[in-house]
Amino acid sequence: MVYMYPNSTANQDHEGIKTVGADNLCDFSSSSDLCICIVTWNMNGQVMCYEDLAEIVGSRSRKFDLLVIGLQEVPRNNILQPLQAALVETHILLGKSIMQSLQLYVFGPKKSDLFSKELLQVDNHSIGGFGGLIGRKKGAVAIRINYKGIRMVFISCHLSGDLNYRLQGIDTHPARNLIHQDLHRMLISKDQLLQEAERGHIFNGYCEGTLTFKPTYKYNVGSSKYDTSYKVRVPSWTDRILFKIEDMEKINANLHSYESMDEITSSDHKPVKAHICLKLINNKQ
Repeated sequence: MVYMYPNSTANQDHEGIKTVGADNLCDFSSSSDLCICIVTWNMNGQVMCYEDLAEIVGSRSRKFDLLVIGLQEVPRNNILQPLQAALVETHILLGKSIMQSLQLYVFGPKKSDLFSKELLQVDNHSIGGFGGLIGRKKGAVAIRINYKGIRMVFISCHLSGDLNYRLQGIDTHPARNLIHQDLHRMLISKDQLLQEAERGHIFNGYCEGTLTFKPTYKYNVGSSKYDTSYKVRVPSWTDRILFKIEDMEKINANLHSYESMDEITSSDHKPVKAHICLKLINNKQ
């Protein structure tokens, strides 16, 4: 998961996760606006081909001001090098936070003064491992960015076992039948993440795009077929992007897309990508 919120001093008392629709038109033009592409992907320890990586981080329509890539179960080879190679013409690395196979990278436009050192402050944090009981493959890594009064925190989180959110109250075959008939939206009410949020237990005040895409886990590696192992897992939306605005009187956020990338087959998870634009309200800077 990747959570993103421009940070400020305001406090809100919302319960649950607000589902927001995607506005496909991105019409922000002011230099104070930030258009952000966020990607989350559990790589399952698999080495991917360069073409898949370029597809995941690439954009056919625009060069984003920020490109945020949260990766889980990253293989042991150096993933940063092929990332930079895929983005060499458009973006440079602004910051990274790494805890073994849990990694987070933030890239900014290569030919732009938007992210000069005078305007940008970046630092990183990590936490996890439960005191070494389960190693350091589970937990969270974060990058905090302060840009022209917009304070943002990006967190990539990999939850362990029973702390993960799956579908509840439905067996695998009925769930797969609904997905096969393109009726996967009927499974949203079974999603544990949204259920717990509705009870007010987690993620108060956060937003998420509508789950229009199919559950992103678990697939057979190398295909878009759901798990055929002896476990025959119930397909679930285990890969999510949430965002939170702490001061909606000062910052407006528009979600322009929220989608999975079904064409990527090198892992048992599908990557998920979101396009979010931030606009300062009454900007006097």
